[in-house]
Amino acid sequence: MQHQNLVNVITDALPGLNKSERKVAEAILSDPESATGSSIASLAKRANVSEPSVNRFCKRFNTAGFPDFKLKLAKSLVSGVRFVNRNVDPNDTVESYTPKIFDSTINDLALIRDSIDHSVVNAVVDQLIQAKRVYFFGLGTSGSVARDAENKFFRFNLPVSFHDDVLMMRMLASTGSAGDVFFVISHTGRTKEIIDIAEIASNNGATVIALTSSSSPLTAVSSIALEVDVPENTDEYMAMTSRIVHLVVLDVLATGFTLRRGPDFLPHLERIKNSLKPTRYQSED
Repeated sequence: MQHQNLVNVITDALPGLNKSERKVAEAILSDPESATGSSIASLAKRANVSEPSVNRFCKRFNTAGFPDFKLKLAKSLVSGVRFVNRNVDPNDTVESYTPKIFDSTINDLALIRDSIDHSVVNAVVDQLIQAKRVYFFGLGTSGSVARDAENKFFRFNLPVSFHDDVLMMRMLASTGSAGDVFFVISHTGRTKEIIDIAEIASNNGATVIALTSSSSPLTAVSSIALEVDVPENTDEYMAMTSRIVHLVVLDVLATGFTLRRGPDFLPHLERIKNSLKPTRYQSED
């Protein structure tokens, strides 16, 4: 697993920090660029804490002290990810909420990029390569992600279908068997119907792959769980970044699948691409 972005790590740790640590964290996250150039005295003053408190805060995040902390913070910022307030305020103008949405998406993509388990990605590609048939399941917003998955993976000369109807998913799961892969997409992993369907497929000997949050009920009933923890509360807000993250994860899996097939498979993909040429006007460039 790659080293996590320090800005993201501090943001995720906020709920568990004590009063002094939270003051330091908020001072840093309010202007991380400035923090990389601050002295320990100036940061302590800005956070209204003592200098030893700042030093203890830095060591909490696996650094040798304040200078080492500043170096790692600077490297995090160089990666192009900065802390943003993901909440859109009621009085936001188009000039303010537009960059907030973009920055929030960029931030969450970087969070998953730095934390995704590559061994699990590899295991999922293994299962997809070996599958005799793949079903992509999802409800609501995840249904549109499942549709995109079908559009990507049918190109690999593999029987693939997507479904977003609970009754159809339930019937298909009941007919599943060894060699079938049911790829279930759910940001929360707590939707009862989806969990029931995953259990049915698993009990019939099929492989169930979940693209979901860690430690969710769906994870518990899956053969393999590709866990991506997007800090988005879809119980209160409409899904935004979680949907984008899931689409990118599918791009990663499709790329892995293509590379496994090797160069001999490329003419097949080229034929599919060329089949679309008659449907398009030629570019004037």
